[in-house]
Amino acid sequence: MVRLKEIAAAAGVSMMTVSKALRDKSDLSAATKARIRKIAAEMGYVPDIGAQGFRSGTTRLLGVVISTATNPLYARMVYALEQQAHQLGYDLVLAHSLNRTDREESVIRRLMARRIDGLFISPVYRMEAEAPIYQELARRKIPTVLLSQPAPFCRMFPSVSAEDAAASGSATQHLISLGHRNIAFFAGPMNTPWAAERLDGYRRALRDAGLPVQDKLIFGAGATVEEGASAALQFIQERPEATAIQCVNDLVAIGAANTLLNQGVRIPSDLSVVGFGNVMASEYFRVPLTTIRQPKFRLGTLAMELMTAQLRGESAVSRRLGAELAIRSSTGAPPAPTGGSQIIDSIPT
Repeated sequence: MVRLKEIAAAAGVSMMTVSKALRDKSDLSAATKARIRKIAAEMGYVPDIGAQGFRSGTTRLLGVVISTATNPLYARMVYALEQQAHQLGYDLVLAHSLNRTDREESVIRRLMARRIDGLFISPVYRMEAEAPIYQELARRKIPTVLLSQPAPFCRMFPSVSAEDAAASGSATQHLISLGHRNIAFFAGPMNTPWAAERLDGYRRALRDAGLPVQDKLIFGAGATVEEGASAALQFIQERPEATAIQCVNDLVAIGAANTLLNQGVRIPSDLSVVGFGNVMASEYFRVPLTTIRQPKFRLGTLAMELMTAQLRGESAVSRRLGAELAIRSSTGAPPAPTGGSQIIDSIPT
């Protein structure tokens, strides 16, 4: 490993001058700093970040805890975080909670043991009003930003999220404008604020249009492709008189639409389908999916702004961003009434 004294000898300067040049101190000329850095790079010098952190009291590490990197919702958000972190001289340490509270606590504790300077978390939601690990983060005053809406157990931290209720309502309004009057909703986990808001936005849009909210048209669908497929099978079995399905997210919509297509349902001629999130697969699905374009990159950028404010000792206020409708091929006018149970009469049970 190349040491400062070796660089000093090669450059013909003192170790203190080398140290100042590598730390970009202002009392050296730009030319001197550039010459010393060039020599250091040619010699293969790599700074000891651990030693620097010990001296400064910081590690230049930021933790990121998400459910799993395979969830496409996080791809653009983490990309934005990493870009901003790199520009600011920080590195990210990624950990997966797998949507389990025990795993979430374990990975947060490991990150704290690494003396991270700050933490981004997509919370694992629970019904309890308090969660010990979040209370500990608050007691330790570790700068923390939530990558989703806060629940009671984590409300003490600033967050970034989309305006879920308004965006969901715009999707419902789109279906109503096409002529749909019986719109099913494939709902997400009700202990998650984002899923509850999206269901609320759907209900409000129906009421605003003078249409009834029918409980028989609301199906529990979770948040995954597999759960969307299961909800579609239940939809087929129960044969509701719906001409459109609005889904809590794109993964549910893709799972549901794929199942319906395999059963012979034509989308959108027989049944319109809407998602939420605008993950990359939604645009390239068998029938390109009408969805809500969630501003994932902007949310990641905004999350880093809230983090840097806290690192500077400033207050950080939660922010919410609007999300717009992306209209594609999966929505259209409802089919003409036939006097029966319409779309799924021809599907074998």
